[in-house]
Amino acid sequence: MKHAVVIGDPAYFRIKAGKNPYTRTRWGFKKKVDLTAAIAQWQNFKLALEKLGVRVFVLPASRENPSMVFPANAGFLFPKYEPLAWTEKRFYVSRLSPHRKAEAVVYTEFFSGLGFSVDTLPYDFEGEADFFPCDDFYIFSYGKIVPTGFRPVVGWLPYRYQFSHRSDRRNKETLQKIVGNREIIEVYLTDERYYHGDTVMFALGVRREYLLAYRAAMDSASWDRLKRHLGSHLIELSREDAENFAANSFQADTPLGPHIIFPSGISGDLKEKVSSLGFSFTLVDVSEFFKKGGGSVKCMLCDLGPLPIQK
Repeated sequence: MKHAVVIGDPAYFRIKAGKNPYTRTRWGFKKKVDLTAAIAQWQNFKLALEKLGVRVFVLPASRENPSMVFPANAGFLFPKYEPLAWTEKRFYVSRLSPHRKAEAVVYTEFFSGLGFSVDTLPYDFEGEADFFPCDDFYIFSYGKIVPTGFRPVVGWLPYRYQFSHRSDRRNKETLQKIVGNREIIEVYLTDERYYHGDTVMFALGVRREYLLAYRAAMDSASWDRLKRHLGSHLIELSREDAENFAANSFQADTPLGPHIIFPSGISGDLKEKVSSLGFSFTLVDVSEFFKKGGGSVKCMLCDLGPLPIQK
């Protein structure tokens, strides 16, 4: 078995639709990507994964679908971390927002080509960005889904761009059928800057039994549910770390134990906390993807968990 991920070739990375708060300037204009910098950062990120022994599958670049550099939104694999054969796992392709809907066809072909059975969900849903295992349960995050676009407001700027959360709560019934008797913990997101669950929560540990989470980006009932299930294993992120997308990180399962890849810029306090839990970590600079595209380390990959190496 070897930990495997999918990452998206950034050859055509640009801001096409500008549907999250990081993709637009304060004036509402779409940001310009420094493609040379983005490609260099992506190559260093890929190298960091490979140095940890992670098997990397690369999703080919698509000029029409530049957001495929963020394949965390492609869907999710189930079961994920159980050491099973490829044919014993199924990939559930996301039902993406209209501006990314065309990607679903590419994902279906790609993951089918890897050998997985493929299925989908009935309502808007953006994959493991909003649905992921933690300890013995799953976390399902969602928020208010509203039409996006420019809206008039009272103030110095007479307009603002309305952003939205992405996953529909009505998927829970289908998700529960998929995971069987594993409990699903609902988390309601309240801040449009944190439009996916993986921007405010990160499960880590041998069994993903710890959870880094930013309290201010969810409602109080959601925080209380997490606290009841995790107790002292729930680690609250500071505002500084949350704003640097510290929760948008990835754990590589290596023969030496869990190793975390964090985005550069995390605080010294967070480094100390992670080290005190016995975890090693690496920092990578993916700022061109974060500051222009609204996605950091975790957004840039789809986690396939352990898979047999012979394929």
